Parts: sequence; C-alpha cells; structure tokens
Amino acid sequence: MGYEELVRKEGSAVQMGGPFTLDSLLADLRMLGVQQGMTVIAHTSMSRLGGWVVGGAQTVVMALMEAVGETGTLVMPTHTTNNSDPSYWQNPPIPEAWWPIMREHQPAFEPDKTPTRAMGVINELFRTFPNVLRSNHPNSSAAAWGKHAKYITADHPLESALGEGSPYAKVVELEGYILLLGVDHGNNTTLHLAEHRASFPGKRIEPQGGAVLVDGQRQWVTFDSLVPNDEDFSQIGQSFEAMHPRHARVRKVGNATARLAAARPLVDFAVTWIEQNRKEKPEA
Repeated sequence: MGYEELVRKEGSAVQMGGPFTLDSLLADLRMLGVQQGMTVIAHTSMSRLGGWVVGGAQTVVMALMEAVGETGTLVMPTHTTNNSDPSYWQNPPIPEAWWPIMREHQPAFEPDKTPTRAMGVINELFRTFPNVLRSNHPNSSAAAWGKHAKYITADHPLESALGEGSPYAKVVELEGYILLLGVDHGNNTTLHLAEHRASFPGKRIEPQGGAVLVDGQRQWVTFDSLVPNDEDFSQIGQSFEAMHPRHARVRKVGNATARLAAARPLVDFAVTWIEQNRKEKPEA
C-alpha cells in the first residue's frame, strides 16, 4: 500500500498529529527541560504521544536516551504485578482454590527474561535495550541505563519495593527528575516513596509474595509490604505544580502533555500533603 492510499484509508498524518521523529521528540524534551547529565525516571504512554511517531516506541526510547546522554541516567518502572500474591488480585479476582497452584507454579522473576505487565510498550521495549540493567524485585522492579544504572538497580529490597533503598528512592537521592509523558501524577510511582515516609491513619503493612531464584532454585518467598494507595496522587501532583512552579514544568512532547518535576521537592511536598490530608474515614 502506497503512502497516498494509506492516507486516504487512515486519515492524514496532519490530522493524526505528526509526523514526530527522533529529532522532533528530542527538541520537545529539551524545551520541557530534560538535559544531558540528568537522572530521569520516565512514565510513558505511547498512545497519548499520539499521531504518527516515525519508528514507534523504538524512536521514543532512543529520544529519551539521547536527551539524558551517557552522562545521565534513564530509569523506567518495569513492574510484574502478575508475580505477586494472588489473594490480593482484584482485576480480575482469582478463586481462592487457585491460590496455592499459582504460588507453586508462577515462574521465578528473572531480570533479563520476565516481561513487564501493564507498563506499556515503551517500558517493555526499554528493558531489552543494550546496557539496560534491571533491579531484582519480583513485582516492583525498575530498569535503568546510563551513568548511575548499576547503583540504581542494585540491592532492591524485597520489603521496601517502593520505599527506602528502592530504585525510586535512589532517583530522589541523586536529585533526579520525574518525567510523565502522556500520563499524570496518578501514574507517578515515586510518590509511593512519600507514602513510606509519611505517617497517616490507615497506613498498614501486609504480607506479600513472589517467585524468585534463590541460589538458582525457584522459590516462593513472602515479605512484608506497605499497602499502596494512589487515589490522591493526581491531586498531590496538581497541588505541587500550582505551589512550586520552579520545580515543575508542563508542555507538549509530540501530541502528549508532558510533565517534568524535581523528584526530591515533590516527594518532600507529598509527605507533608499526605500527613495533612489523609484522614481516618468515619465508620458507616
């Protein structure tokens, strides 16, 4: 099928938005504030980039890598929530009779083999790129490329999947930035670090589990884990952007609304916000 016929069938590239190229996406990222040498954790939506991205997800990954450069570090969540205790599953819920079978037969998490779940095509492709490392957590791993990749992905604690010692905490420690490409703060994994640090009513720890390799042998392990709650993350992000414009920028990258926020100020703000606004719900 020729280009003209494709346009007649699918609609013009202009109507769809684009075409967007590596160079145009890189220029957009620069205007947003992404610079070489930065440590950036990216949350992405290929569909919301929209329009016509020449080369698709591969182009987006390449643009992000070039934006931070080899002196910087690019990080993406690569979660595998299917490797978690099935007793907590809700979408869909799993019959209780299945739980022991799933715990016994779930393949062990292996950083170089295990695919992401519900993380999007950009994150899934990124983890397969040369020189990308991945942390060894059965359900909350992160992948990283660049200067600090080894440090960020090393020693991911089971009990602190999204808390202290995790790749998300290390991005904050390194004075990194959070890039939301086509998504808002409701998808901002790093805000879970604020939940770990904050004190609020209803905060609780529950046992979690996953299949891992221990001395080369598959084992189902259990560990304590904070029960996460992202229902107010979008509100936290909006409040931060309104009150701290020096630390947050919003503009278009491709067709997508993109956000860039300094990680440490945002997490510090979120800790205070959560402590002030998460209240014990009245009993019915």
